[in-house]
Amino acid sequence: MDVKPFTFGYAELRTATNDFDSSNKLGEGGFGPVYMGTLEDGRVIAVKQLSVTSHQGKSQFVAEIATISAVQHRNLVKLYGCCIEGEKRLLVYEYLENKSLDQALYGKKSLNLNWPTRFDICLGIARGLTYLHEESRLRIVHRDVKSSNILLDSDLIPKISDFGLAKLYDDKKTHISTRVAGTIGYLAPEYAMRGHLTEKTDVYAFGVVALEIVSGRPNSDSSLGEEGAFLLDLAWDLHEKDREIELVDSKLSEFDAEEVRRTIGVAFLCTQTSPVARPSMSRVVAMLSGDTDVSTEVSRPGYLVDWKFNDVSTLMSQIEQGTTDPTLYDSCSSTSIVADAMPSQRERQTHPMLQDNGE
Repeated sequence: MDVKPFTFGYAELRTATNDFDSSNKLGEGGFGPVYMGTLEDGRVIAVKQLSVTSHQGKSQFVAEIATISAVQHRNLVKLYGCCIEGEKRLLVYEYLENKSLDQALYGKKSLNLNWPTRFDICLGIARGLTYLHEESRLRIVHRDVKSSNILLDSDLIPKISDFGLAKLYDDKKTHISTRVAGTIGYLAPEYAMRGHLTEKTDVYAFGVVALEIVSGRPNSDSSLGEEGAFLLDLAWDLHEKDREIELVDSKLSEFDAEEVRRTIGVAFLCTQTSPVARPSMSRVVAMLSGDTDVSTEVSRPGYLVDWKFNDVSTLMSQIEQGTTDPTLYDSCSSTSIVADAMPSQRERQTHPMLQDNGE
């Protein structure tokens, strides 16, 4: 049975957001700006203006929105409905008081998240992705898992936003072109280099997010100098010295060392170079919960390195055109799924991962 999503009038949403006033702007993602609004019935909502023109007609767009709004889970942001008037396309979501995880961890108004809360957030994100990949009637690969796409409610329960939106657009266009520079650090190399998309793309990004939760810092930060600039590099270097605990956010005075080591171990498994070596999200949940052992058979995570590009836009343009150099794909493996000849570790130390400029 077809279920139509609730449709809002444009005038209603304009009134709710005070004509999309800048003071109500919550942020801007790859699909467009988001505004806070209040409906006449008192409900507080988040309104996303889709800035990228969808290739779909009205009926197909409504059908896709109905499909997305039917996907519901404790760890997914609830989609209330949409607005379609002329060329305008807007989505209406539940509003979440504590905004996004990146702001909570390392924003200007960061929240003081203790370790149990962080661990619960990590587990909640894993459960939400498990639902999208394995339990939902539809199999949904998010494509853009990152801390800014994880929202926190009043009880600090994490909810994944923007899932399913890539279905509204042409695959060739959404591969990289709707991305912003801040996303680069979360991109699985096989997706960035070859457009190879599977659930393991999301698994890779989850691994990066898990390390951000442990460390309380973004996946790249040039202010920390060459040795500490890139989170995956830093985490692995500490792991090799058996000093993983030093990765823990200095703001945390107390934490469960065993849970921290487990989380870091899972993050390494998630960011393995070969997608086949990465676990499913249901296995990630089992490992984080302590129901399954975390494998210690891991190699250095795979990631992108800045060999020839001074700015991310150049790389993104070349990725779209399919003219990227496969040696941008970095791994400590002796063989690569992209290139046969790889630089040595010593050579790679002078070519750090692409700069993540944030959103």
